[in-house]
Amino acid sequence: MTTTPVVRVLGDLAHAGSHARAVACDCPPPRVLADRPDGTVVRRGPVVAKAHAPDTDRPDLADRLALAAAPLLAGVLLPPLPVPAPRQAPETAAPPAGFLGVTPDGRPVSLWPHGEPVDPSDPDAAPWEEAGTLLARLHRTPPPHPLPPMRGPAKAARAVARMRAARPGDPDTAPVLAAWRGLPAWARDEAPSRGLRARFVCHGDLHLGQLVRHPAPNGPWLLIDVDDAGLGDPAWDLARPAAWYAAGLLAPEVWLRFLDAYRAAGGPAVRAEGDPWPDLDVAARALTVQTAALAFAKSAAEGRSPDAVEQLMIDACVRIASLPPELTPELSS
Repeated sequence: MTTTPVVRVLGDLAHAGSHARAVACDCPPPRVLADRPDGTVVRRGPVVAKAHAPDTDRPDLADRLALAAAPLLAGVLLPPLPVPAPRQAPETAAPPAGFLGVTPDGRPVSLWPHGEPVDPSDPDAAPWEEAGTLLARLHRTPPPHPLPPMRGPAKAARAVARMRAARPGDPDTAPVLAAWRGLPAWARDEAPSRGLRARFVCHGDLHLGQLVRHPAPNGPWLLIDVDDAGLGDPAWDLARPAAWYAAGLLAPEVWLRFLDAYRAAGGPAVRAEGDPWPDLDVAARALTVQTAALAFAKSAAEGRSPDAVEQLMIDACVRIASLPPELTPELSS
């Protein structure tokens, strides 16, 4: 593995976060867990360091980190670790205090305890019930302090912009754009979400990669990655599995395991019984568009056609675009 400057910085921060003071040790070298434009994640020993996107709104991120550390959400969100102050000359400006640090090149950094992720090779053991229960607990928790808006709609809008840039004028993307135009303005991040449903604490980017066991390897499941968390419509957090189910990517029995656990825990995103789709329709359509747009963007960047799984989400957009607005409670035919 080539160790880049940011990986070295994150590895050193993770190492410092795992030791109360400088010590000689046989800690393993840094291990890169993710390296994308929106974040670089490095583990060293029991601590994980994350460099967030360079354009991250730092006050909003600080509020989100404080949310993860809030006692009200203990047992729901993985709490961050304090970022140790770097050794510096007295005249050097002090770094941000608490849970938010800064790399030498100015990227915001957070530290986290290592958790055991979902095993992708064992889909039958995926914690769908636990995910539903954790989401319900999150949504039922009153905001412990002022929070920014949940960033789900902003990520959907960014995915569509990425598709447009990657495939300008491509007629194959027309159904995705038509499905996008059929969404209300708030779901396209063109207007604030209003009403009572916009006031819930939301995760903003729920998928199985956002759960870990902590303490590893057999502790309880917790939600991770609060970069998109904030106030919004809780239906957004159910929308990705709902879209997968409607497109045929998630088996009905798995979808019901997730939905029933959410309902049993008192989740407010859907009615307590009966058809949940009226509550999920807009968010599920938005996540379908987001996934299809990313499929087009990624396949273009890799010089290939969309694969079979990606094509299912694109086909779902074709079905959405073919229906009049009053007939779009279902993504599947």
